[in-house]
Amino acid sequence: MKSREDAWQLVTEFTQNPNLIKHMLAVEAAMRAYARRFGEDEELWATVGLVHDFDYEQNPDLSVEGHPVTGSKILRERGWPEEIIRAVLSHASEYTGFARETRMEKTLWAVDELTGLITAVALVRPSKSIHDVKIKSVRKKWKDKAFAAAVDRQEIEEAGSELGVDLWEHVGVVLEAMQGIADELGLEGEPV
Repeated sequence: MKSREDAWQLVTEFTQNPNLIKHMLAVEAAMRAYARRFGEDEELWATVGLVHDFDYEQNPDLSVEGHPVTGSKILRERGWPEEIIRAVLSHASEYTGFARETRMEKTLWAVDELTGLITAVALVRPSKSIHDVKIKSVRKKWKDKAFAAAVDRQEIEEAGSELGVDLWEHVGVVLEAMQGIADELGLEGEPV
């Protein structure tokens, strides 16, 4: 098993974009929260969340020649466990052909897109603080299809359903996880 330090080194070696790094940190926190909830290995799940997009900046095309296939080859060359590689590949199954089979793989897919929506909701708050975001805030923005239009709401619904978690309960789990690392995400807020 690779350590969090190994994962962090990989992320910082391949990614310079601070927003992409924050996204991976948010997914790491959400994966850790779900591992705790499901009684699974928190370190393993968190590591998957942290490294899932490590190659995206250098390979932004989602294809069999790009992300995450290129990243999986790098992970394999560097001796990363197959369980982690498979999870990374499964979060883009439509390109990789790796179906989401395990609970960890389904959870990665479920939290990935949602972290972006929650971040967007926090950033439009006057305080820019994730601590001011409530489930009802996300629900209100959810209905506004023009808000964070790139976020695939249908994918979030399907993923939550696949996990067996109610959509708004799912939002609550991910929101709370992200609130726990608000400073790392740059979402502590500003004085108003």
